[in-house]
Amino acid sequence: MSGGLPPNATIGIVGGGQLGRMSAMAAARLGYRCHILCPEPESPAALVSAGVTLGDYEDPAALRDFALHCDVITFEFENVSAEGLDLLASLRPVRPSPAVLRISQDRIIEKSSVNRVGVPTAPWAPVETLAELRAAVAQVGLPAILKTTRMGYDGRGQARLERPEDLEPAFARLLPRPLILEGVVDFACEISVICARGRGGAYAAFDVVENRHRDHILDLSFAPARISEATAARAQAIARSIAEAVDLVGLLAVEMFVNAKGEVLVNEIAPRPHNSGHWTIDACPASQFELHIRAVAGLPLPPATRHADAVMKNLVGPEEMALWPAILATPGLIPHLYGKTETRPGRKMGHVTRLFPHGGLPGDFGVAAAMAPLATGG
Repeated sequence: MSGGLPPNATIGIVGGGQLGRMSAMAAARLGYRCHILCPEPESPAALVSAGVTLGDYEDPAALRDFALHCDVITFEFENVSAEGLDLLASLRPVRPSPAVLRISQDRIIEKSSVNRVGVPTAPWAPVETLAELRAAVAQVGLPAILKTTRMGYDGRGQARLERPEDLEPAFARLLPRPLILEGVVDFACEISVICARGRGGAYAAFDVVENRHRDHILDLSFAPARISEATAARAQAIARSIAEAVDLVGLLAVEMFVNAKGEVLVNEIAPRPHNSGHWTIDACPASQFELHIRAVAGLPLPPATRHADAVMKNLVGPEEMALWPAILATPGLIPHLYGKTETRPGRKMGHVTRLFPHGGLPGDFGVAAAMAPLATGG
């Protein structure tokens, strides 16, 4: 494999969600087959892949059977078993490595690793007891966010603490422990950088993206972010320093805050394709998913350039899926559905992208007009 994975080889993807689906579609363009490991028989990724192993991510028999079908293995979300990936890594190359996954799976390890390379985060403290929570609040201050260290996403596994009387009920509700207390950042905007790194250290990164959330779920991404060149350069430098520090092979998304002083603080990292990079499918010659597959397969990395500005809007739950007929009838909107058969509140069902001329991203009112019937204002 010194020259990269040959055409018609099989890339194994642990996880069957939409990130695996779009990765498999990018792999097919490059001449690869994908084999999915997931517990669901009709997962979004399995529907577009050459094969699927149905099984639990911690089942040694399922893991061994899955590895037999694959030439190299990657994963599409963090809530998989690092021990399972260790077993897979004893059988086939796994990229990114289980060591990188372990960093992203635990918020305490994640914050410590980021701080260790000189990258700032919001103030934080580990919490195992109610007494430690009170001490952490004295150190970090209120308001603050109390979070589980593992298995949290889209706002799950966390509680906002506004007053001292919030501490005890939040601590009692959140399991498992230890927890982590994070200070609330007075941020001007939220941004992210998605970068790819190959086995030989080759590196490529997309432009910084500005993100807006609704109900703790990403709602809109603006490419490029409407920030200063200096702030963008700082965000890019942070992403590269983290990717190199963890010896990444694959894709890494780095979520950051820009605070009221213009400082850039890291919030989270994710060693996989990321929701805030879906716009790259339509606005870039090579999407985040292609760069992910190229890095995993040992292929050369193309520049992460874009030919257009873009806005990406998530379609979440039954309310926004009800807009699907109108979306299809609106010129300029580029629709993507993930093949999920059940629509639930808070579930990401698809996304819509709108392209603009390079350098021509409009303001909030212009975006809202262009994204009608989604009516996404500022």
